[in-house]
Amino acid sequence: MTYKFTPLLLIFVAMNSFAQKTISITTKSNVLVLETDKDNNLLSTYIGKKLENTAEYPNIQPLDKYKPGSDDLLNKREAYIASGSLNLLEPSLSVTHGDGNKSTVLTFASVEEKQLDDNRKLTIVRLTDTKYKFDVALHYLAYFKEDVIEQWAEIKHNEKGTVVLNKYASANLTLSGRKFFLKNHYSGAVREMRSEEQQLLHGIKTIDSKLGTRTNLLHSSSFMVSIDQPATEDMGEVIAGSLEWTGNFKLDFETFDEYYLRITAGINNFSSNYTLKAGENFVTPRFVYTYSSSGKGLASRNLQNWARNYQLADGKGERLTILNNWETTYFDFNDEKLNELTKDTKKLGVDVFLLDDGWFGNKYPRNGATSGLGDWQYNKQKLKNGISSLGKEATANGVKFGIWLEPEMVNPKSELYENHPDWIIRQPERKEFYMRNQLVLDLTNPKVQDFIFKTVDDVFKEVPELAFIKWDCNSLIYNANSPTLKNQDHFYIEYIRGLNSVLEKIRKKYPKTPMMLCAGGGSRVDYAALKYFTEFWPSDNTNPFDRIFIQWEYSYYFPSIASDNHITDMGNQPIKFKTDVAMMGKLGYDVRVNELSKNDLLFSQNAVRTYNSFKDIVWHGQQYRLQDPYENKIASIAYVNDAKDQAVVFNYHVATLFTNGVILPIKLKGLDPTKKYKIEEINLYPGTKSPIDSTKVYSGDFLMKVGFNPEANSYRKSVVLKVTAL
Repeated sequence: MTYKFTPLLLIFVAMNSFAQKTISITTKSNVLVLETDKDNNLLSTYIGKKLENTAEYPNIQPLDKYKPGSDDLLNKREAYIASGSLNLLEPSLSVTHGDGNKSTVLTFASVEEKQLDDNRKLTIVRLTDTKYKFDVALHYLAYFKEDVIEQWAEIKHNEKGTVVLNKYASANLTLSGRKFFLKNHYSGAVREMRSEEQQLLHGIKTIDSKLGTRTNLLHSSSFMVSIDQPATEDMGEVIAGSLEWTGNFKLDFETFDEYYLRITAGINNFSSNYTLKAGENFVTPRFVYTYSSSGKGLASRNLQNWARNYQLADGKGERLTILNNWETTYFDFNDEKLNELTKDTKKLGVDVFLLDDGWFGNKYPRNGATSGLGDWQYNKQKLKNGISSLGKEATANGVKFGIWLEPEMVNPKSELYENHPDWIIRQPERKEFYMRNQLVLDLTNPKVQDFIFKTVDDVFKEVPELAFIKWDCNSLIYNANSPTLKNQDHFYIEYIRGLNSVLEKIRKKYPKTPMMLCAGGGSRVDYAALKYFTEFWPSDNTNPFDRIFIQWEYSYYFPSIASDNHITDMGNQPIKFKTDVAMMGKLGYDVRVNELSKNDLLFSQNAVRTYNSFKDIVWHGQQYRLQDPYENKIASIAYVNDAKDQAVVFNYHVATLFTNGVILPIKLKGLDPTKKYKIEEINLYPGTKSPIDSTKVYSGDFLMKVGFNPEANSYRKSVVLKVTAL
């Protein structure tokens, strides 16, 4: 489909009467329909597959025959629901006005449409409370090809004095159906992204975080909702959504009147009443979502394509493979050991040697987790020649140099703690509580923001060739209090604003340097942070068996190019199995290269070259989950390039009980039914021979309807297949 458009074309429609107004937010396959009613309320009347005849959208609302009786609640499908008047269910917006009144009634004022380019259209719907000079502008940014919508609200007023925002969600969606099923994810350290799916019955289901940092430690801010019945990978109606906010979040799922579900997503208003001055514009985080009528797989690909094209830092670019020293040396290293590791990096064939924790601190050396954090000067006992010489040594060995930082944190045993006690988050006259022996710096304080930026900037000055940063964040915020912030109700919001301000400044000066988002594992994975980071660390659990499930769940919302997967000593599986699992994303190593057996080293060197030959398909291709590890003996996942002439299929034997290995063929997806393909097994361990006959030719039609047997079993626990069109 082609467009004729004028950049920044502005269409403005003002409503001086209460005639019905229909607004359609349209993507390639789907539409969100908004409409005014006779009272000039803005309703959300439909989300789903778009109609061929757009003139029929006004016919949708009259078909909803719900009419409240004498004992029923008055529940309209309002597009952004305020509290204090007729709505008695969970609101999107709750306000205390300047005169103390807690009621807000929003009515439609105007709509504005901007065609930003040939793929993106922004619709702004302005609502107003006519009693007060109080306005909400709902923003809907539609990504046509990706079938994705970003939604957020901007709130401002011109009342006398200040207004207090008691709740200020980014969006609410009202769905209609007979039943609703929520897929959400709960986590803990080294057990990230455990999945559960449940029917939403009566009442309200809330998923939230009050942790301040590492806000995905217990729950993910991404979810899926199936309508009428649980969606499968390829069938059923599903909404997939994710909140773009690195701080405390709140997702409410409230069923009502038998046939409706209201989803409300935004910042968690816990301990966060926001005092809004007259003329100030409060902008909520963006809530990104997609609708699929063809199951969870399509919803995933929609979000992944959107992320690569628009949100993830350098989402359409390349990635660097890494050798990390952490599991090789921990805190025990010196110049000589690290210089040997840069040689091992070259020997292995990966791009970057990453120096992890323990390189800093002098008065309080960072020889363990209890000291030195915050004192970002290289340790003169360990590194007599400094980190600059490590960068030069890496360059001399033909590899790049990266470094670990945890700039938001401080150990009580540090010079920073001694010199700047007013820079630390803590309650006065209360006992300090340490998580991992550390506290969190107060990013609401501009001086702290400057310090963190200078920390990063100084590392670049020391190592101008610095090629990678691993940014960690290991502590939660206990005893939340800023020594300098005047209104503590603003603390949780201002902390994230301060963090984003630092990241904006870093990215402005160093726009191309890859950065890994890490938070004691995968405890900070959201699309607001990934605007600044090229990738994330899914979990400190690198056991490859567990990682199959962890990476599987992340794939519902995030593209493989963003997932850092390392081969480590964790788990008793052979190195081939570990490597095959790590290849489903951005490959990395955390192994003692000098202790690898001759065959393991040879395999690893060959594996890096093999990975380099197909990594572009994994990073930028379309992902298809073929066979669920929760329900099958064999887990299978495929990546297909856009030309549909190459694919990589990963297969893993995941049975924990005895099985004879006899399985049915696995049906492939995403191929061209008219093309002919050959299949070969790749990434073989030295001395092994594949049972796969690579001379046979299959049609795409055959492979998608009948399938192919990878012959994975208890003796061949991981099988990687390359599918190539003739």
